[in-house]
Amino acid sequence: MQAPHPHRTTPRNPVKFKMSPNSLFAVLLRSPWWISFALTGLFSLAAAAVLPREYLLAGVLGTFPFFAVGCVAAWRQWRAPSATRVAAMHAQLQVWPWRDFADALEAVWRASDHGVERLAGGGAADFVLTKDGQTQLASARRWKAATHGVEPLRELHAAMQARGAGAGLYLLGQGSLSDNARLFARDHGITVVQGDALAGLLLGALRG
Repeated sequence: MQAPHPHRTTPRNPVKFKMSPNSLFAVLLRSPWWISFALTGLFSLAAAAVLPREYLLAGVLGTFPFFAVGCVAAWRQWRAPSATRVAAMHAQLQVWPWRDFADALEAVWRASDHGVERLAGGGAADFVLTKDGQTQLASARRWKAATHGVEPLRELHAAMQARGAGAGLYLLGQGSLSDNARLFARDHGITVVQGDALAGLLLGALRG
């Protein structure tokens, strides 16, 4: 039997942890920052009331995750664009021609270190995004449509499979996405960037 090569190592796949969107901390991150700090104070008072003195420090330290989440939520909310700027961006999205909108999106993605390839018009996807060895396809040309059914999502997913892309993005402004389309996106690795999220994405790039 051949001995293992001394310099050969078994490749390791890094484990990535993703927070459930319905977990307590995920909900707190989306909530006003002061709620996490209020819970920190409440649990600290409860610990002081029920724990023996020798365990009080451990009880108070146990509230640190809530404090940390409050700090992250406060930082995110402080950086978030104002309602006035979001409304102005929504108005801009309705009058932008495709070329200006596409230029803005490309700037957003390049600012976050993505490689960006624009695709010819008329296809299911408009951009190929690459980062850290991962590929996404993005569909944005229908951003002004009032309603969005499942068919564009099916076409995007077919294009993802043809390109070997592991994820997709579907961008829309103020239109509505049908329930079937939303379920299809959820089940096929497509992230829908809609309304305020799209406005905030563009404003974040302009602020940076």
